[in-house]
Amino acid sequence: MGRSELERLSREELIELVLRLQRPEKTSRTSSKPPATDRKEQREHSKPGGAKLGHEGHSRVVSDDPDAVVDHRPEACACCGGLLPSAQTLTNAPRACLLKY
Repeated sequence: MGRSELERLSREELIELVLRLQRPEKTSRTSSKPPATDRKEQREHSKPGGAKLGHEGHSRVVSDDPDAVVDHRPEACACCGGLLPSAQTLTNAPRACLLKY
């Protein structure tokens, strides 16, 4: 709000503006707001995570011609220990077992 806008305000409006500016910011310590709202406001003002701009990432190069390809298939369910026939996949496992994946 600029000076010219402030000059146009009535005395009552100026008093209300001054009182509003003097009130402390509402936090969980100064009001009945839950503490979770404090963290949300902190997150909005925090820096974004991740790598710095211009940083070159590092990763493994996937070979077009690997030395060997090894198929890894479980013999038993990791959850219940039940044996898995070679044709059975995890999608055929009992629903209770799938919930842990």
